[in-house]
Amino acid sequence: MKQCKFKLNALSAAMIIATSTGVQADDLAADTQAQETEVIQVKGIRSSLTKSASTKRYSDGVVDAISAEDIGKLPDTNLAESLQRIAGVSIDRANNEGNKVTVRGFGPEFNLVTLNGRQMPNSSALQSEGVSRSFNFREIAAESVSGVNVYKTGKADITSGGIGATIDITTARPFDYDGFKAFVSAKGIYDTSVETGDSVTPEISGMISQTFADDKVGFLLSASHAERDSHTDIVGTDGWVRNRSRDNVDLSAIDTNKNPEQAIWTPWTAKTELLDTERTRQNAQAVLQIQPVDSVIATVDYTISRFEQTSYTNRSAFWFDNPSGAANANGTLWNPRDQDDELNFWAWEYYEEKENDSLGLNIEWQATDTLKFELDVHDSTSKSNPDGQTAETLANLKNPSGSVALIGANFIGDIPEVIVDDSNLPGGAYNKDNIVSDLYQKRGYSMDNNIKQYRFSGTWENEASDSALTKINFGIMNTDYTIDTRLSEVFSFVDVPLDDLDLGFIPLGDTADQFPGANNLFPYISQYDVHQFIDIVKAEGLFAEPNIKTNGVNEETLAAYLSFDFDTEFNDMPVKMNVGVRYEDTDVTAYSVQNGIIAMNYRHAQELRPVYDDMPTAEELTGSYTRILPNFDFNMSVTDELVTRFSYSRTLSRAGISAMFPATNVSARPGGPFNASQGNPNLLPITSDNFDLSLEWYFDDGSFASAGYFKKYVENFIGAGTENRSINDVNGQALTDPSVNPRAGCPDASDTPNPNCLGQATDPVITWEVATPDNLQNREVDGWELNAQYMFWDSGFGAVANYTIVNSDESFDPYNFDQTIALTGLSDSGNLVAFYENDSFQARIAYNWRDEFLLALGNEPTFTEAYGQLDLSLSYDINDTFTVSFDGLNLTDETVRRYGRFEEQLLAAEQYGPRYTVGISAKF
Repeated sequence: MKQCKFKLNALSAAMIIATSTGVQADDLAADTQAQETEVIQVKGIRSSLTKSASTKRYSDGVVDAISAEDIGKLPDTNLAESLQRIAGVSIDRANNEGNKVTVRGFGPEFNLVTLNGRQMPNSSALQSEGVSRSFNFREIAAESVSGVNVYKTGKADITSGGIGATIDITTARPFDYDGFKAFVSAKGIYDTSVETGDSVTPEISGMISQTFADDKVGFLLSASHAERDSHTDIVGTDGWVRNRSRDNVDLSAIDTNKNPEQAIWTPWTAKTELLDTERTRQNAQAVLQIQPVDSVIATVDYTISRFEQTSYTNRSAFWFDNPSGAANANGTLWNPRDQDDELNFWAWEYYEEKENDSLGLNIEWQATDTLKFELDVHDSTSKSNPDGQTAETLANLKNPSGSVALIGANFIGDIPEVIVDDSNLPGGAYNKDNIVSDLYQKRGYSMDNNIKQYRFSGTWENEASDSALTKINFGIMNTDYTIDTRLSEVFSFVDVPLDDLDLGFIPLGDTADQFPGANNLFPYISQYDVHQFIDIVKAEGLFAEPNIKTNGVNEETLAAYLSFDFDTEFNDMPVKMNVGVRYEDTDVTAYSVQNGIIAMNYRHAQELRPVYDDMPTAEELTGSYTRILPNFDFNMSVTDELVTRFSYSRTLSRAGISAMFPATNVSARPGGPFNASQGNPNLLPITSDNFDLSLEWYFDDGSFASAGYFKKYVENFIGAGTENRSINDVNGQALTDPSVNPRAGCPDASDTPNPNCLGQATDPVITWEVATPDNLQNREVDGWELNAQYMFWDSGFGAVANYTIVNSDESFDPYNFDQTIALTGLSDSGNLVAFYENDSFQARIAYNWRDEFLLALGNEPTFTEAYGQLDLSLSYDINDTFTVSFDGLNLTDETVRRYGRFEEQLLAAEQYGPRYTVGISAKF
């Protein structure tokens, strides 16, 4: 893998700031509104950065912003990619595209994303994504966004839910423009990775806005349609498990100073796959504004997004049933071997469909010269796979059991060396005559997430010139959050003929060739259609209907806030303060509907499956909590150029949705592990007391340097408390294990369970490791944000550099097997941006880097290695109407690598390739 190194020491940080010295600052004594009016008259990179700097300077608390360079033109083609240019903000990537954000070391689940100040719902389809509140930025077109504000400190009037940040996406309204305004853009996206599908796909967007009746009525309509085909090469495993096949492993090399228990980790699989993706995204917004009298403005808006993505993958792999080999110093089985085994040939389809709709009403009333009221109401819904189509459909073929003499892998580099001895098979393991059916599976979510939110707020401005109090802000808000989920699952081993299956193999070729050792992978990748295989299963009468699990949560939160703005002086230095408090009361109701378990069924050497009764039973649990969230913001202009800032706030993030489902879920294999989980609706929110201190130097129009320190004291982190215990069946008896000393005829994969293969009272009682989420621990997080933005006089050149350092009082310990809590997303990050623009030409080159970070913590952790990406953007104004543009992403063909507890425990090595966009736009 290409190594990405980008570290900032004290010397280089000083150099960034020092490059900005020697520039004489202009007089910045004009008031804020005058400055904002001045920069809005200009378009382009410099204007966008200047507006963002102005937002940062004049905001209460710590706020960073992104402003559109022109109508329909954010700095990047993807909204998440734009956000990562902000200090303290980093992104997670999927399919070589930013999709979720981390702020100050807190991952997506700890950040709240709002649209025009409104909390938006979310839904997901893939079981691997779970049930999440996290907004996915891939679903919104950057062209529809006019700006983004990132609130890193809490305020009483800001919707709660993010302890990392609250990210507010703003869209245009017709009264933002004078009279008629229109914009249209057409782009071609060239993805160098594409192997099937279209390597060039379209992206079309447009907006039209008009005001009528002496600008008392306005209507705006914006829409976009984007298609993208892409390809990903993936090499990896399906995870690592601790202390499996221990008796077969040489433990002599383990460093007992670090690993005194001599714990070992063995891989489940080794795999190479080719993933092809087709995506269509549509966004639209209609906005009607009316000003019936000078004091009232009413706005009605309807926003929709439609997202559909289908991915097809074929995979050559094998499963380590009982591996042997030697552990390295960490305890990793680096050279697993299995004799008399077989290869697996997988086909997979991932299908995601999302429908998001939001209807909103906003009324602003300037009741008097000093008193203003606002009413904002919205009803927003997100649905995933609303037509009921299962998100994941997969099938596996294999060689006859035990027919391959040896399988193995050496995990000593970025990707493994694959070893296969198929000399026992005439024609080899890739010959269709040597391949039989194995299994199929369908699984996935269908969700319906609705948010109804009502907010009434007001502002009173104090006109008394002898008072430091300038403004009082007050409001009340009610949020009704409801999510209903249906998880569909079916899994079955099947023995069906393959004569009618169109099965073939393609050579490995240049798959994953950016990783050293790619020529030592599987020489061929299987190719067949998973739906054709399912049709064969149905024709043989072996297809089983899926089991449905229904769960849901309702949260109702009543909030009220009050805040005061002060404007005064200290020793002739202007001082601004905001003091506020927010009160929140939340009631939670969680429900589950599931069938009871009759017994465990020993169906296959690798499968223990629960057998359910046909009597769905509903279970409902409730919880509640109340929180008071104060904030205090202080900033002082030491000089006309120098601003110092201090902020304190208390913020919260609510518990994950699936963590509150009361249902009990079980997962077992013969010989273990025996895992179970149950939710807890009485989970308290995670709260954080946040302290910020910064020094900001605004030495020229659009140019500044700043250094900020932040500290967060976080309480009630949610982790999985585990308990080893039995679980009862529908009759109140403990579930037992029929795979120990199995009876005659077992295992048996028949559709109708074989009574001999069901757990009986004489079988050993299963001891389950039951995980229940709970508020377990507190944490401290602190860090530095260093910024420099410099416009090189009137030359047209400019540069931006920032670096974020994030630390926690407790990091992940790979040898602490009882650790159930760790901060996901915690990592340093940095940006370097250089640009040039004149009256008609703009060029920008940007490099973003993020250090390695913990992506997820389950039974075993998932880490993502450090990643850096270089992007380029060019545009040329042909005239006042037409502009041509070019964008290049991932120019140096960087790769992504994720691993488990240690770097050699590969989970996925992914290769995407660069992506280019050429477009033309017109504005009227």
